Amino acid sequence: MLRKAILPAAGLGTRFLPVTKASPKEMLPIVDKPLIQYSVEECERCGIREFIIITGKNKRAIEDHFDQFSELDEVLKQKGLSNLIEEIHRHDQSDFAYIRQSRPLGLGHAILCAKAFVKDEPFAVLLGDDIIDPEDTLLMEMIEIYKKYRSPVIALQEVPDDEVSKYGIIDGETVTDFGPHNIPKQLYKINALVEKPKKEDAPSNLAVIGRYILTSDIFEALEAIKPGKGGEYQLTDALNLLLSSRVVYGYLFKGNRYDAGDKFGFLKATIELSLKRPEFSENLKNYLKSLTAGL
Repeated sequence: MLRKAILPAAGLGTRFLPVTKASPKEMLPIVDKPLIQYSVEECERCGIREFIIITGKNKRAIEDHFDQFSELDEVLKQKGLSNLIEEIHRHDQSDFAYIRQSRPLGLGHAILCAKAFVKDEPFAVLLGDDIIDPEDTLLMEMIEIYKKYRSPVIALQEVPDDEVSKYGIIDGETVTDFGPHNIPKQLYKINALVEKPKKEDAPSNLAVIGRYILTSDIFEALEAIKPGKGGEYQLTDALNLLLSSRVVYGYLFKGNRYDAGDKFGFLKATIELSLKRPEFSENLKNYLKSLTAGL
């Protein structure tokens, strides 16, 4: 049973300045939920209830968001807003631990910070910049793959050739005995990962996106690697080292993913997820039609 998830949330959010100067990027709202809550709910739908959030300076709002707030409960009771009380208590059955990453030393270092809490269990890592449509079941499918192969699983998505330099790209081969025959090329055995290659050097157009199922031996690899550009410890380097001792799989995701770490991607996520909400859908459609009528 996979019980734990690491949510790295120590980044400076420079792509969203000035709003992230004093406010955590992870608390930026998409409709009425902060970014990080989408990751938490994605895990909870899979039965994961133990969260290790890696934070940094000016991130206290994340802790407050998942904490109890009895004064607010009382105000909502007095106003007869019991539906909102239920909403803000929906994560009460989950456990949250917070670890501060004292310096921005990269994703690999952030994951290593959680070693003492994870111990020898498998765990998920979710990067909050990548919002997976709540109707999709990517993480659940990755957990099922882990159960079958007992090996790390990384989420992949096809990207245009001119965008491979933005991602970690895999060199891999298709696992032919996986899944229904009408879903070809969905699972890959990874031979190597290349961090942000030039278009002409990319081994494929299969990009690593922000969902991982990892095993505890990744910590030994993270402790063995050397820092790369900017003094950061890259998870990609640790995974490449891990490949020398075990199989790592890549699962090709065909659903909807929003890059909410990019301003335009954030706007797309806000609009599309709003359109999926019954209370907003019709009015928003009409409004968008009115905006585009004269274009």
